[in-house]
Amino acid sequence: MLVKTYGSAVFGVDAATITIESNHLGGGPSWNVVGLPDAAVREGLFRMESALKQIGYHMPRQKYIVNLSPADLKKEGSAYDLPMTIGALACTDQLEAKRPLEDYIMMGELSLDGNLQPIKGALPIAIQARKDKFKGFILPNANAREAAIVKDFPVYGVDNLKEVIDFLEGRQEIVPLEVNTREEFYKNLPHNELDFADVKGQKNIKRSLEIAAAGGHNVILIGPPGAGKTMLAKRLPTILPPMSLHEALETTKIHSVVGRLGSNATLLHERPFRSPHHTISDVALVGGGAFPQPGEISLSHNGVLFLDELPEFKRTVLEVLRQPMEDRRVTISRAKFSVDYPSSFMLIASMNPCPCGFYNHPEKECVCGPGVVQKYLNKISGPLLDRIDLHVEVTPLPFADLSSEEESEHSEVVRERVVKARRIQEARYAELDGVHCNAQIGAKSIKEFCRINESSKTLLNKAMEQLGLSARAYDRILKVSRTIADLAGSEDIKIEHLAEAIQFRSLDRESWAG
Repeated sequence: MLVKTYGSAVFGVDAATITIESNHLGGGPSWNVVGLPDAAVREGLFRMESALKQIGYHMPRQKYIVNLSPADLKKEGSAYDLPMTIGALACTDQLEAKRPLEDYIMMGELSLDGNLQPIKGALPIAIQARKDKFKGFILPNANAREAAIVKDFPVYGVDNLKEVIDFLEGRQEIVPLEVNTREEFYKNLPHNELDFADVKGQKNIKRSLEIAAAGGHNVILIGPPGAGKTMLAKRLPTILPPMSLHEALETTKIHSVVGRLGSNATLLHERPFRSPHHTISDVALVGGGAFPQPGEISLSHNGVLFLDELPEFKRTVLEVLRQPMEDRRVTISRAKFSVDYPSSFMLIASMNPCPCGFYNHPEKECVCGPGVVQKYLNKISGPLLDRIDLHVEVTPLPFADLSSEEESEHSEVVRERVVKARRIQEARYAELDGVHCNAQIGAKSIKEFCRINESSKTLLNKAMEQLGLSARAYDRILKVSRTIADLAGSEDIKIEHLAEAIQFRSLDRESWAG
């Protein structure tokens, strides 16, 4: 008897419905799963046998075959255990379903005792199931709240296989879980323990991070050990605008795919802050692998990617950042398919100015030999620096500032200014698809929105000549000056806005490394 149940496979951050065809053919005993299953899917037959025996059922005694359709798509993971088990029971007449099996998507990994273990990608699966007009999603309770984010789609959380059988045979009612997504999202808007007020002094550095947050600009902090680079970077998310509901849904989908949401999670409400170690591989950073998974740059989508000690990262790792930073999307290609992952993030990097860390230090002497400083800086390629708008020198604080009792400005106050500037930018770029802040505009938009007067052009010309600024700094300076003008509430870029932007191109100065 041929029976069809339905599951789902996740590719990238989207899902595709999979038809699980189970057939009990008779003849000699053998079990087979076809349709490009991986080892975890095939091993599900043994988990099924043990789970069924625990609750008084049995696996088919004669030839039994399962086809996962479409058969040319690779199926991976253990979440197909549940639909395969229900198919096995139905095709051997052990299940008398009162509810149509074709109405439900079912996913879940079976334990040997019949309990259900959590799955990955519950949110994109639920989104696709609603599009395909299924009438419900049966899955482990641990993932139910995550799937219930999808509005107007019944989600049935269960703890074990017996509950699923009783539900399908009409002996047990399961109340669909409902989550008021908007209410929960706005109720759980973040309250950060970190605060800009924790940082003594460093007003110019805080100013640069405020500009970065207001315009979505990438930043690199250069300074000696202990100057506060990491402390400042970790507080950047506290001044970024709160995530919108759409951004939260996008971000949650990515974290759902890699199984990082945890039990009973709903929408993420805090912007991601990812800080990978400098020993990370290029695949772990950008995504990929034999079965492609999102990398750190996608996990930081709509948030911040912090690369501490930037020159210590392998050159190949840093170079893979270039295209995702420009396109805000990364494509992983394989022979038979390709997947897209969003990667719209703010990069904040930190580094010492030289191997010993004390080049340009006001008190300590650098012990690096001739040419060593330049060689150290050359670990970061020009094309990568070209995509970093703000180069900020961080100097150590004197004792007077460290011991000062003067209260610094709180993150909430700074965030209000940032949000106001972002609203100006969203209104300005309302007709440009995919552009929400100044950092995202292209060359054509720069000419339109970043016009400067003759006196400002003269200043910029002198700065490029006298400071030895490279040509690539030109567009970056204009974008940053546009953000500074937005923070000041000015429609035009004034000469003082341009002057402030020019100082944030330290590494473009020909004389910076001696």
